[in-house]
Amino acid sequence: MQNLFVDLISKELSLVSRSVSNVLSLLDEGATIPFISRYRKEMTGSLDEVVIGSIKERYEKLQEIEKRKEAILKSMEDQDVLSDELKKKIQATYNLTELEDIYLPYKPKRKTRAVMARDKGLEPLAKIIMKQFERDVEGRASSFVNDEVADVEEALQGARDIVAEWVNEHRVGREIVRSVFEKEAIISSKLVKGKEEEAAKYSDYFDWSEPLRKCPSHRYLAMRRGEKEGFLKLNISPDVDNAVSRLDRYFVKGNTSASDQVAEAVEDAYKRLLSTSIETEFSNLFKEKSDTEAIRVFTDNLRQLLLASPLGQKRVLALDPGYRSGCKVVCLDQYGSLVENCNIYPHQPQNEYQKSSETIMRLVEKHKIEAIAIGNGTASRETESFARGLKFNHEVQIFVVSEDGASVYSAGKAAREEFPDYDVTVRGAVSIGRRLMDPLAELVKIDPKSIGVGQYQHDVDQGQLKKSLDVVVESCVNSVGVNLNTASKHLLTYVSGLGPQLAQNIVDYRSEHGAFDSRDKLKKVPRLGARAYEQSAGFLRIADAKNPLDNTAVHPEAYKIVKSMASDLGCKVIDLVNDKNLRQKVDLNRYVSGKVGLPTLNDIMSELDKPGRDPRESIKTFEFAEGIYSIEDLYEGMELPGLVTNITNFGAFVDVGVKQDGLVHISQLANQYVSDPNQIVKLQQHVKVRVTQVDTQRKRIALSMKGLND
Repeated sequence: MQNLFVDLISKELSLVSRSVSNVLSLLDEGATIPFISRYRKEMTGSLDEVVIGSIKERYEKLQEIEKRKEAILKSMEDQDVLSDELKKKIQATYNLTELEDIYLPYKPKRKTRAVMARDKGLEPLAKIIMKQFERDVEGRASSFVNDEVADVEEALQGARDIVAEWVNEHRVGREIVRSVFEKEAIISSKLVKGKEEEAAKYSDYFDWSEPLRKCPSHRYLAMRRGEKEGFLKLNISPDVDNAVSRLDRYFVKGNTSASDQVAEAVEDAYKRLLSTSIETEFSNLFKEKSDTEAIRVFTDNLRQLLLASPLGQKRVLALDPGYRSGCKVVCLDQYGSLVENCNIYPHQPQNEYQKSSETIMRLVEKHKIEAIAIGNGTASRETESFARGLKFNHEVQIFVVSEDGASVYSAGKAAREEFPDYDVTVRGAVSIGRRLMDPLAELVKIDPKSIGVGQYQHDVDQGQLKKSLDVVVESCVNSVGVNLNTASKHLLTYVSGLGPQLAQNIVDYRSEHGAFDSRDKLKKVPRLGARAYEQSAGFLRIADAKNPLDNTAVHPEAYKIVKSMASDLGCKVIDLVNDKNLRQKVDLNRYVSGKVGLPTLNDIMSELDKPGRDPRESIKTFEFAEGIYSIEDLYEGMELPGLVTNITNFGAFVDVGVKQDGLVHISQLANQYVSDPNQIVKLQQHVKVRVTQVDTQRKRIALSMKGLND
């Protein structure tokens, strides 16, 4: 069976069969995508994570189709309707729609009109009508009148019901209607009567229609949400007359009274059965397509957010701003541990500016604070101005940090386990500070849906969304690498080959035995076997390890290669790591073997060039424009610095320092045509924008980047 899957996937994705076969074998053995991509390049032909992910996704779908085929074959065998020809057809198809079309005539039915007509013995009449030779249909129908069939009209109606069902279940008939839907279907949206006020946010769709094929995913999901909430009615359909005409051309033959009966049955089949069935099919297909696109947008944003620039191991003071309740202050050491916390009240109504200033100055000196992180929620701008107005005795960088998801974390199980003796305000402030130090390590503790990026994430298939987001988190964690001695259980969970239980076992072992001084010590962690070690070791880093390779992405299975290189040069491994001139003398071709090729050897040399280096970009400070605190401070034509906070298919949202983010529509991102906003902007990018419209009543800000960021 796997050989068949290899052939199908290879053709669909235009890949070499050997590479696909090896990927499937590795997946079946329990290997993860990051591991396969990073450490099995010779087997895969250096396929990247995206392609390997596509192979895995198609493999899983083919396995699902195979299970469905087994269920269909069993159902048909139980009904004693499975011929050799049908069995071959079913076994040969790997298209789910085609498979369901084959099965449809044999699918157990409820008491339909056609079933009741058959029970009355009218199927022979339906067959006569379907042949379309009979010129005196009423005469033939009269012979079917009996105790169960009252008259000729009832006989003809029953026969037409059976013919309509045949048309509905006919593979060609369904393909005809699908073709019409695909080319001509119109999606329309109407307001539910009496819901005008409640549905105000959907006002754009109160009377909307457009070709379904041109409807963007975000608009479709918005209308679906409006329908789900009971404010809108949606319809997807092509021109009825055209659809029926196309069916007539296929099913109606000749010019007999029987042909007239078939034409009537065809129209009934379309209006009563086919249109509803195919509308549902297209609605589901378009929902799936829209979900896929929305999830792609979300995962792209999440990847950017997780790989955002870290401050690194610095001592941080974090401020969670507020007015009446004050600002929560926490001080963290370079490892992110909480060392002190308190409250200050620099804003209204208390206005304890002087006392608050003295407190911050004292804490900065006491804990040798190197950076201040300020949450971007309520009173953020005022707190930022307060902090920037303080004069410290040493350099202190100030950053505004997104609070999205911090409240979710602070009230969740992870925060309660970590800080059982502190309330949610302290936990939230700690999260803000840690997010500045290492966004990836902190954000993995939070449900990605709560992080505040993406579009319509609550409307898409939640299972598919979680699966896709988990893949992104796993990819990001493993691409950066994880410090084995400082990583939290949550971060370790996403390391290739581990998972929640082994992550907890590592943390427990570390607590009991102290820091790991080598990767080899991982083998002593309870239940961490050879397979888990193989999958995870290369992604775990140990700073200041005895073996310098333990702080690189060089896999332990390749250590002997590096040792051979060093031995051949008459030096130690540490010399090879530290001396570029020595590395340049290495002839990689000498170390090529049956299992190890140049792709792996080149990766090894790249790692020796930059052992332990974080692949993420360095963080940059950012300041909002002075004097801009609320939407009322904005006016058309004003040019401002801003931070990109979210990217969607229709544009990018930018924080300019007021309570609401402004939208840079896709048409306003650049002077040239833009098909994908990600071509122009990235999350957390520092940009310059021009205010083009301010709607204080609806709290909407329109921005433009045209000509400002060249």
